Amino acid sequence: MWKIGGIILTTGAEILLEVLSSESVEYVFGNPGTTEMPIMDALRGHPEIQYILGLQETAVVAMADGYAKASGKPAFVNLHTTGGLGHAMGALLHSKIAKTPMLVTVGQQDSRHIFSDPLLYGDALGVAGPVVKWAREAIHPEHIPPLVRRGLQHARTPPFGPVFVSLPIDAMTTETVCSPGKPSKIHDGTLAGGLDELAHRLTRFQPGRLALIATDEVGASNAGEELIELAEVLGSFVYGPSWPGEMSFPPTHPLWMGNLPTAAAEMRSALSELDAIFVVGDNPFISYLYSEGPAVPESCKLYQLSSDGTEPGRTYPTDLGCVGNLKRSLRAVIPLVAAELGKGCFAAAAALSKAVENRQSRLAALSERIEEERTTVPTTPFFAASAVIAALDDDVVLVDEAPATIAHVRSSLEQVGVKRYFFMRSAILGWGLSAAVGVALGSKSRVVALLGDGSALYAP
Repeated sequence: MWKIGGIILTTGAEILLEVLSSESVEYVFGNPGTTEMPIMDALRGHPEIQYILGLQETAVVAMADGYAKASGKPAFVNLHTTGGLGHAMGALLHSKIAKTPMLVTVGQQDSRHIFSDPLLYGDALGVAGPVVKWAREAIHPEHIPPLVRRGLQHARTPPFGPVFVSLPIDAMTTETVCSPGKPSKIHDGTLAGGLDELAHRLTRFQPGRLALIATDEVGASNAGEELIELAEVLGSFVYGPSWPGEMSFPPTHPLWMGNLPTAAAEMRSALSELDAIFVVGDNPFISYLYSEGPAVPESCKLYQLSSDGTEPGRTYPTDLGCVGNLKRSLRAVIPLVAAELGKGCFAAAAALSKAVENRQSRLAALSERIEEERTTVPTTPFFAASAVIAALDDDVVLVDEAPATIAHVRSSLEQVGVKRYFFMRSAILGWGLSAAVGVALGSKSRVVALLGDGSALYAP
């Protein structure tokens, strides 16, 4: 920053750091090279922002992904040119599928000589395009404040996901009188419409005939307490999505029924005894191997509440879909449901009592299996998973990317709760170890990572 004749000149990189600081960004996740040196230099003036170094771009993005999921804040990523972006594509694809709020930037070659195909130049916008919500390039320092603020806002606007900005080195080093501006004050807690009708419809079904499905959006919206209260008022069982990114309902709760299977036919079979399903959040019906027919039984009514207006009716028609802030809308619908139920609350209480009995039976069966397999040689995957989970404290966050043992791990979580559970939403291996580092930063908690090769690592 320079002052000449009363005029303050600042570089694009300094403006970038001022914007990040004003937006309360805590970390820059990166792997720097020559095109990122302006940012490294500007960071010296911002001790409130910590640089988290990764030695390969896949790890950088995975760390940022874990941080964003655990903290609920958009992560800021800075990669080295189009080549580094190429290294990160698998991790970025995961973040797109997992709907992780993230602003990804790369240091681009000097725009004044890109016509000559200089070393390190590449079509960064074209490479990033398929895995981000949008991609732009800051040609001038003046472009940096609006594009960065827009990127952070778009990343945290439903549907959440990564966005991309290319930062040519000349835009970062050019001096300008441009101001970084200030953050916008935005109220995004819109209450969903149709909640009266939703409450009326949900209470038309007997306990046990309506199930709730708690998706990742519940955790991302910090709406877990509201969902538990609604499930208890209704006396409804709760499922998780077929391929979750986290547990949005506690597996230790008696109303928990586990995650849906991963084939449409198996989902349909699991839900076949229901009259209605209430999906809280985004799409829970993610299939793996193909099977005939839909995931939702044709005789089953479908209701949905989501903060993302593109979700209700996306694949299966909803009898009623409501769109709005998940936490506020759930909080508002609970008293409406209780009022609709009236004396029917006794039936819900009886259903909850029965669920407690069923849970005790499941726990007894789990304990019996553990004892049966305790002396088996070689050790069974079920016993190994149960032993690892039993050794954890309830204040530990678990990061899991081991598909071969997920069923065993999740059944063990019914016995021993953990503070929070994250899974590789995209099924792309290589995410877990680095994500655990980001989760530790974002949650300020101890983290245990279960990796795809069967190993477990602990991060204090």
